[in-house]
Amino acid sequence: MEHSGIITAGLAVCMLTAVTAFGKKTNSIFKRHRYLLLDSRIIESAKTAKLTLGKTTKSKHNPLMAEDKPWEKRFDNLYANVIYDKEDKLYKCWYSPFIVDNSATGMTLEQRRKRRYRSPRGREMAICYATSKDGIKWEKPELGLVEYEGSKKNNILWRGPHGAGVFKDLRDGDPARRYKAFFQGICVAFSADGIHWGKAIRCPEIRVAGDTHNNALWAPTLGKYVGITRTWGRRKGRQVARTQSKDFLKWTRAKVVLEGLDKGHQTYAMPVFFHGGVYLGLVAIHDQKTDRVWTELTWSPDTVQWNRVCPNTPLIANSKKEMAYDWGCVYAGACPVFLADEIRIYYGGSDWHHGNWRNAFLCMATLRPDGFAGYEQESKDKPAIITTAPVTCAGDKLRLSADVSGSGSVEVTLLDKDNKDLAVGQPIKRTVTDAEVKWDKGFSFPKLKGKEIKFRFELRDSKLYSFGFHE
Repeated sequence: MEHSGIITAGLAVCMLTAVTAFGKKTNSIFKRHRYLLLDSRIIESAKTAKLTLGKTTKSKHNPLMAEDKPWEKRFDNLYANVIYDKEDKLYKCWYSPFIVDNSATGMTLEQRRKRRYRSPRGREMAICYATSKDGIKWEKPELGLVEYEGSKKNNILWRGPHGAGVFKDLRDGDPARRYKAFFQGICVAFSADGIHWGKAIRCPEIRVAGDTHNNALWAPTLGKYVGITRTWGRRKGRQVARTQSKDFLKWTRAKVVLEGLDKGHQTYAMPVFFHGGVYLGLVAIHDQKTDRVWTELTWSPDTVQWNRVCPNTPLIANSKKEMAYDWGCVYAGACPVFLADEIRIYYGGSDWHHGNWRNAFLCMATLRPDGFAGYEQESKDKPAIITTAPVTCAGDKLRLSADVSGSGSVEVTLLDKDNKDLAVGQPIKRTVTDAEVKWDKGFSFPKLKGKEIKFRFELRDSKLYSFGFHE
């Protein structure tokens, strides 16, 4: 499922398509300290420049977790929800395997091709729980909560919920609602510890089945919870749908916010998170012809209008070798884990077609900090020149994140809102993360705090991802 929409004009960038189902475009730029260059609202012009996806690197430890327990019959899409809990100093993962299903474990490629996969009667999904000290080596604790084939020696939290999104909500003052779940039905549930859950509370007003990885988050720019789920359209198949709530109990009717460019490539699930002043989505694209799934990048100013970055280009691509751990499907987990030196994107990978026999795994890919997408030169012959729209100076220093190759550089010129040059920064000639820009001729950047300013970036053999203000 991809989207129908309009192409952002006037920029030499990868095509951005924006769903306009709500009939509005959001052009306002709210105050913030960090700006991702993929946010087209902050780009006034881009000459001989193109916006390209960042480079993801799959972990050498992949796959991190496999279907190695008797109740893990089929991870399917895994629907992973991974957090690093700073309070407990622990990585936590809630994932949803089918515990009643037909397993592909031990099947050869020839056997898979000869025997058609069919799901059994009574097929059942569950929420399972795993932990890790380093996010690489995972353990599946015996929780003693739920019976499976006569024993409670398993890591099952809850039998029944399908496609559960789970997150820890530190802003909720009620400790009994610290952890929240949002799953097919649509239903919500609460937990004090993420392990022991209250009963499912139905939300019929949303009016979609939600047969996908359903996710919810607190949207800080809206002051509301937003739920991302799925519905179905006759013309383009699966569609991403959105609902919102003030209290996580009463929700609005879901409305479509993203769909496929054509029916052959359908949007399957889209975990959403807030970073760098925008909402980012990791949308799963299901190729109807090949029956394979990959993950692409989207962004939104408001969770309503969505823009695809380089449509049909995976942020996390499938392996090229058939029967490799993520050859068939790549389903991104609910929210990346942001570390000082990298962004970890956990995902469910599977080794064969979406609707066929397959083994699946928990996997991980990494990005450099702020490295979702950035600007670089269209041609090595000419530097890329990007001029921003006016932004409010919110700090005493300007910092940049960029990759710089060989003898390349990033040069920045400070402008007032009327395009008058105010100062020139010293060139940055190495790969940096949040590196402070030093200004020539003793210029005092702090005097601009609270004022509207612009920047002109000149890139040579480099790629610029973000800039930000720091005290």
